[in-house]
Amino acid sequence: MGASFKIICCCFILVVSSALAFSPSSALNTNIRSSPLFATVNDDESVPAAVTANDGIDSRVRRHLVLSLLATVSASAVPFAADATTSNVDSTSPTSTAELIKLLKPPLDQREYDTYELPNGLKVLLCSDPTSTSAAVGMNVHVGACSDPVEVPGLAHFCEHMLFLGTEKYPEEDSFAKFLSANGGYNNAFTDSEKTVYFFEMDGSIDKRFSEALLRFGSFFSGPLFTESATGRELNAIDSENAKNLQNDIFRLYELEKDRVNSDHPFSKFFTGNKKTLLEGTKRQGINLRNELVKFYEKYYSSNQMSLAVVAPQSLPQLRQYVSDAFGDIPNRQINAPEDKWAFNIQPYMAGKSKIPAEKTIVEIVPIQDLRQVTITWPIVFSSKEERELYRLNKPDYFVASLLGHEGAGSLLSYLKEKRWANALGASDNADLSDFVTFEVTVELTSKGLSMIDDVCEAIFSYIQMMKTTPIPDYVFDENLQLDELEWRFTTKGQPSNYVQSLVTAMDKFPPSLYIAGPRRLALLETPTKLISSDQPRTSFKSNEQRQILKAASADFIDRLTVDNSFLTVFSKSFEGQTTQTEEWYGTAYNVKPISMSALMRWKNPSQFPLFYPRKNIFIPSEKGLKVNKKPKKVDQKALTFEEKIKPIPPPTIIRDDGDEGRWTVHFKEDDRFGKPKAFLIFQLLNDKLYSSPTKAVLGMLYQQSAGDKMNEETYDARLAGLTYDSQVLPRGVRMTFGGYNCKLGSFAEKVSSKLARDLDDSLPKDEEEFERYKDNLMRSLSAFNVKEPYGHAMYYSSLIMQPRNFLYSNQQLVEALKETSLPQLVSYAKTLWASGKGEALLQGNINKKEALDIVSSIDKTLAFNTITAEQYPKRLKALPLPTRGSDQAVTRLSISEPNSSNKNAASQISLQCLKASEKDHVLIEVISAIIEEPFFNELRTKQQLGYIVSSGVRGVDQSRFLTAIVQSNVAPAEKLTLSMMKFLDSVRDKLILPLTSVDIALYVKGLVDKRLEPDKQLAVEVTRNWSEIAYGRFQFDRLQAETAALLDINKDDILEFWDELYNSETSRILVTEIVPRTGQASSTEPALSGNGGKLLGINDIDLLRAAGESSLA
Repeated sequence: MGASFKIICCCFILVVSSALAFSPSSALNTNIRSSPLFATVNDDESVPAAVTANDGIDSRVRRHLVLSLLATVSASAVPFAADATTSNVDSTSPTSTAELIKLLKPPLDQREYDTYELPNGLKVLLCSDPTSTSAAVGMNVHVGACSDPVEVPGLAHFCEHMLFLGTEKYPEEDSFAKFLSANGGYNNAFTDSEKTVYFFEMDGSIDKRFSEALLRFGSFFSGPLFTESATGRELNAIDSENAKNLQNDIFRLYELEKDRVNSDHPFSKFFTGNKKTLLEGTKRQGINLRNELVKFYEKYYSSNQMSLAVVAPQSLPQLRQYVSDAFGDIPNRQINAPEDKWAFNIQPYMAGKSKIPAEKTIVEIVPIQDLRQVTITWPIVFSSKEERELYRLNKPDYFVASLLGHEGAGSLLSYLKEKRWANALGASDNADLSDFVTFEVTVELTSKGLSMIDDVCEAIFSYIQMMKTTPIPDYVFDENLQLDELEWRFTTKGQPSNYVQSLVTAMDKFPPSLYIAGPRRLALLETPTKLISSDQPRTSFKSNEQRQILKAASADFIDRLTVDNSFLTVFSKSFEGQTTQTEEWYGTAYNVKPISMSALMRWKNPSQFPLFYPRKNIFIPSEKGLKVNKKPKKVDQKALTFEEKIKPIPPPTIIRDDGDEGRWTVHFKEDDRFGKPKAFLIFQLLNDKLYSSPTKAVLGMLYQQSAGDKMNEETYDARLAGLTYDSQVLPRGVRMTFGGYNCKLGSFAEKVSSKLARDLDDSLPKDEEEFERYKDNLMRSLSAFNVKEPYGHAMYYSSLIMQPRNFLYSNQQLVEALKETSLPQLVSYAKTLWASGKGEALLQGNINKKEALDIVSSIDKTLAFNTITAEQYPKRLKALPLPTRGSDQAVTRLSISEPNSSNKNAASQISLQCLKASEKDHVLIEVISAIIEEPFFNELRTKQQLGYIVSSGVRGVDQSRFLTAIVQSNVAPAEKLTLSMMKFLDSVRDKLILPLTSVDIALYVKGLVDKRLEPDKQLAVEVTRNWSEIAYGRFQFDRLQAETAALLDINKDDILEFWDELYNSETSRILVTEIVPRTGQASSTEPALSGNGGKLLGINDIDLLRAAGESSLA
């Protein structure tokens, strides 16, 4: 699918839903500290991709996914008034619709819900989940960047930032963040084109603390301060955020997309804002920025244009009271929706009214990364609210995208690949506004395809012509419904903060009964005037009439996909030096050209290509195949006691052990916790030869790419039906992972493993041209490293130093090795992949022991590998020790030039290494991280305004842990960032640890304990954790419980002693990694390639440092 662009609280964050991951739809983001920059465990053994990508993930994403190889996309009124929360509103008390409105929810969701309005018009959706300790709250304010005053671009985004910086009731700027940090929580926000969403998550098990969190959060919307000092300082954060995005192809493309919109339409505005628009522009116009903020808030922040969602352990009556106390005093300004002023009145696209012409034109863009892609875009413009509502309910784009984006035999992608014009393809909607959406087909091109764009587009229009002239088979609609309902049927709880964001967004778009189901189900109308009313999963349409509604909507949608209504966008480095125009805000070089008349005529009357509708999907599981062997024990929906939570989960057992020098060690667990007809199968063949050099590593990458591409067509239907597979070459061998509905999982695994291990002709390039295509893709992917953000480079080089050379090769080593690889080398290498090794396996889920053993026997016969001796086992990963501070207390500092000369941001990361492996040491470093996280952010981001990206957290390599802090800045050089961070760390003992009370420590400990003991929500979570223990050779399946016990014994003396050893002693192991830009305000003296032999190092010293670390391990 296309991409969705978000501005996450204090930052434009792009939520890319696919189509080559290049096309935003409008959103800006705030707290980078909430982003997953750091993980507690980090190793290629720990998370099999097919596990994490399967359970609980909507397959529609995969259905239309184009994973860019470089960027690792006549209406009748419906009477809904009876289904609205605004009917019969009492002016003195909350109006509950729980008895009137049945909220449709997934069958496995046992939580209680309620939806109602407060007297001030605030829409509320409550979800009570007493089995969880986590709570999350989301608020959707129905105003976004489209409502920016023309004179102040970026004001909505800036307003979103400012709400975090003090309120009348809680004036301290970091008050809310500090409170959440002490309660195991975090917060964030994003500004979209027509909405601004704020959210937080925390430990919700203590009523008093959670109710206080709601009061603090509610004060954002009833009494923000907008102080002069904070307004001036936060401008720097906005500008730094914008600077971070200047070298981001997604933002650059997004701005050009908006330049093709009618300049009178609000979607054409510059949404992010920067100092030029918010400071210089306002001063030049004589505008007081703070006054504009207050005016914007008072004009648009009205309770009758807000939606609130709360997911928490408390009962519904408790939550109702908390919500009333916290949000009841938000002023109701009785305003209409902001889009009422422009939607359906201003045409989104109009000839002669935009900066860049839209229809029948091509925009050629020079990307930052080495990308090659073409996108055809169609604006779908609505004439009324009723037409827009019907579009949301019928989702015709979903059905059309499932055809255009299909990847099986006879598909558009299959044809383009056969012609060697394309690597990947995606189809989806993109821009999503009240009065229009855009629909896109994006093709990731080969070098040959770049020269055949007219032919590629003709093939796309040929498929569209087929959809117009040849009726789409009923089974296409039936199967889409079946697959969608399978997901609905087995949907389980996910991350609370993600859930509340989804809920408050849906509350703006769907009738109350569909707040949950609306974004998650198809065929939302039973008849043209009646919504679906049952939450039970469907195996077919309720009537032919219901199917006909969708067929008619899809036909109408397809009719809009005309040549005259389309425009093209092409990304390619080949345009470099040949462009004539530059985009205003991001400096993107581009050309605008009319599509030739000959091409337009070809596309209007396309040739007939060998394109066909998808065949029937034989992998969709039958009702019989969805039987659950062991259903979970029924438990009351109540909070678990601590004793119940601390009880270890039964671990996998070994059901086959052929000995150290035998074939297999097989771990197995039949699921009795989740009640889903799903399973995961993980098979790893240990072999120390497959990754023993950079050449072997790139051959492994080429094999993965080739096998995945060659097998894509015949496994696509299986993946649509919820079956996934993944094959990876790793430092310790090769691994296959399978997941999905268990009824057909075994046969699917046998088929795929046979293709991978036996039928090499089916998984390797068939000639030099195809090999060069894969090689080109991989080379461009590796080259994309150079245009990563500087903070990404700092993290990368730090990781490089911490891992042995045969576990992680440098990007440059891989590039050089790839240049020399050949097809004969790949063929020879592939023959060794499954030839010998020691087998390790985990089979877990809805399968019994006999079935598991049968699957292993089948895979074993297929692989038919030779065994190895125990002495031939590959070594396990161990972190390389960093140099110690020594008596002079100096730290090791690595300084490297930013490889992208156009990026003007500096970055510095400090890593504090703990090599101890006890549970106590592991939890102590997390306690320290929790203590410093908010003060670090507040000091360096909020007060010093050093940069937008300010983050800290814990990472792990095997049993070692690293406390890591990072800052990226466009205003301060790397040396200053390092000094500021070191100064902060110098103060941690006296300012943050010594003042801790026993209550403070108990709160930090409780937050970490609750995270460990929070019940698993999905089978994939338990499988991933179990495999991590097996792959690392630790087999400590009760690790979470052991760490909990360690946490409960921690006191202040432990924390002080640990901190002194981690940071303040001569044996402390600390690494500073600085990335120095070549130009701009944050630039400084270019680092030397090699240091002076002391503790200042250059890029050429990395290998020597790693060698020294390896020697110390030996």
